[in-house]
Amino acid sequence: MKIRAFVGLGANLGNSAQHLADAVAALRSLSSTDDVMCSSFYRSAPLDAPGPDYLNAVVSLHTQLPPHALLEALQRIEQAQGRDRTFRHAPRTLDLDLLLYGDQIISTSGLVVPHPRLHERAFVLYPLAELAPGLQVPGLSAVQALLPAVKGQRLQRLEKPV
Repeated sequence: MKIRAFVGLGANLGNSAQHLADAVAALRSLSSTDDVMCSSFYRSAPLDAPGPDYLNAVVSLHTQLPPHALLEALQRIEQAQGRDRTFRHAPRTLDLDLLLYGDQIISTSGLVVPHPRLHERAFVLYPLAELAPGLQVPGLSAVQALLPAVKGQRLQRLEKPV
């Protein structure tokens, strides 16, 4: 059985648009995964960190990969694009976050789903709402109900390049 998962994408070093496009292509090539859809790209200011603006997007996909295997695949994609984890919130060529995995709530030492700060980030909520306007976030509420709390964050929707 395939599970619908959502992955957050972000980049603010190098050619960010190309890094996101390459990440979407890599997600489309994952085994046991299909129906990959990408939101528009969004420009956002870094949160709690210095550095240039980010490009962000969210991808929806259907997968048979278990959640930890999907997370490992995301980390391999990051590493292939030169991700360097020098310090928390460091600028990066690519950041992939497993935001949601079906309606599951997961809390292990290596993985927390829903992503623990999902509800605090406009650059996650607006692309989620674009892909799945009626989405319920397990343990929280509907994505639409979470949007007002982040409306003051700087976010610019860009043309959909992927």
